Amino acid sequence: MSSGDTWDDPARVQRYRDRVFGERESLRAALADASVHQQRVLTELLDFNAGTEYGRAHSFGSIRSLDDFRKAVPINDYAALAPWIDRMAAGESNLLSADDPAVYFTSSGTTGDHKKIPVTPRFMQRTFFPFYYAAWAPLIEHFPDVLGRPDAVLNLKHDPRPAPPTTASGHPHVGASQVDFGSKFGEPLSAEPGTFAHWGTLPVPVEQNDHLEKTYLRLRLAVESDVRCVIGINPAMVAAVPYQLNLWWPRLVKEIRDGTLGGVPYGSPNPERAATLERLAEHFGTVRPSHVWPRMRALFCWTTGMATLYMPRLLAEFGPGVAGLPAPVAASEGPVGVAFDRHGSAGSLVVTASVYEFLDAEEDVRPDSTTLTLDELEPGRDYHVIFSHIGGLYRYAVGDVVRVVDRVGGVPRVEYGGRSTRSDAVGERLRDTHVIRALAATARATGLDVRNAACRVEQADAAAAHYEFAVAAPGGWSEQETEHFGTLLDTAIGHEAPTYQAARTTGLLGPVALRRLDSDAFLRDWHTGVASGIRPTQVKDRLFRQDLALWQRLTGTAQVGKGGQA
Repeated sequence: MSSGDTWDDPARVQRYRDRVFGERESLRAALADASVHQQRVLTELLDFNAGTEYGRAHSFGSIRSLDDFRKAVPINDYAALAPWIDRMAAGESNLLSADDPAVYFTSSGTTGDHKKIPVTPRFMQRTFFPFYYAAWAPLIEHFPDVLGRPDAVLNLKHDPRPAPPTTASGHPHVGASQVDFGSKFGEPLSAEPGTFAHWGTLPVPVEQNDHLEKTYLRLRLAVESDVRCVIGINPAMVAAVPYQLNLWWPRLVKEIRDGTLGGVPYGSPNPERAATLERLAEHFGTVRPSHVWPRMRALFCWTTGMATLYMPRLLAEFGPGVAGLPAPVAASEGPVGVAFDRHGSAGSLVVTASVYEFLDAEEDVRPDSTTLTLDELEPGRDYHVIFSHIGGLYRYAVGDVVRVVDRVGGVPRVEYGGRSTRSDAVGERLRDTHVIRALAATARATGLDVRNAACRVEQADAAAAHYEFAVAAPGGWSEQETEHFGTLLDTAIGHEAPTYQAARTTGLLGPVALRRLDSDAFLRDWHTGVASGIRPTQVKDRLFRQDLALWQRLTGTAQVGKGGQA
């Protein structure tokens, strides 16, 4: 970033607004000629990468249509492309893309080795940046005060890393939120709202992987600011904020009063602010974000998936009238959908970014699966996402399921449904979307407040397998309410997934067992995951938890790490 290029520079703010609205209008206008743009994207990626090793092996030079492309290239997942990517990461060129990667994004998984997603300059310019800028348009259009001051936004995902890990060839291997797009790709306007706040780069020493302490330090600084928006993308990060305020409250107030940050002198003591915060906590009997930041306007994160269950209450914690704006439907590998308006969950396909193909979510993704184009999608249906773009990912099954909400300008508008992985002990073939919709329907039918949930298959020696659910809920449920919830949930899952109902009918699966947890159980578990050294962006809501140790951690007494100590 150039000197003076910050959010308190009015000229910079205006340039940013012009870029954001301009990219949105270009993407929105493209919806009218979606098929033309899809063909252009295909032609461009084929022409640009025809001379690569992968392009030559799959005859890119002779492909002219999507049908030709389907015949020449199988559907790939990461494992299928990993040998090529590993060679690129070791320093070989011209394998998947004619453009050498500048960085490698990490995946958001919390188990196993992190994927290395190659990120090329051409991909960033043609595929990533237009959608990336446009994603902020609803926020800054309807809540312009979020750009009024550098500290008006608490950006929870911003986590710069001065000395990132690298691949064998020396390229950074980091999360997307850890890359300075300005210096790496010549995009000085790309810094997100909140990144220029005084907590954007922490002013006191902290261990690189002590993510809980870093979270505390940012919150400690933000509590003294008039925050108007919280950006999290991963909603579990945002959901943790009310919990963290109460968990760390004595330490926060003491440090504000004393003028310290992580025990180190910082700024001036602020006994007046500390006294105000103490009075609020005493008056309300608890601490809510709405007390700390009474002029909060919006939360920017995914609003679907498991967040469907807790988003209404989370918005209320931040204040009456606080809007929930959906983060883009996207993965480290590329964009899928972006909201052009204030729709609460869905965004239009980014038809200029990638060639999109889809597969009914009930089907298995195979290399030779017959796919659908965007014109063939039906509202109310779930689909696997498969995309191809100029950065070297071809017919790539990203592993996400989207639900088509409606169409805008003839182009599907989609919301994130969940991961495409299945829980399938005896042929029930359950996906995230089946169970989350069933949980939401059961909560509505019973009037009971469900904050979060997870499940695993239990197999007793002498009995049929069954699903055990751990459900976080405030207050007390009577024995009758708990039994009724379990019965309705079992029925609702069968309604969403006929294969589950068949397994129940034939006796291969027994009825659901329900374990009710206190309302903070999943938040404690989230903190434990972060305390183990996993970046907060990567510790997400996970429904299926077959790992017994992790299940016991969730349902038992979790210990909070260093950052949670008062």
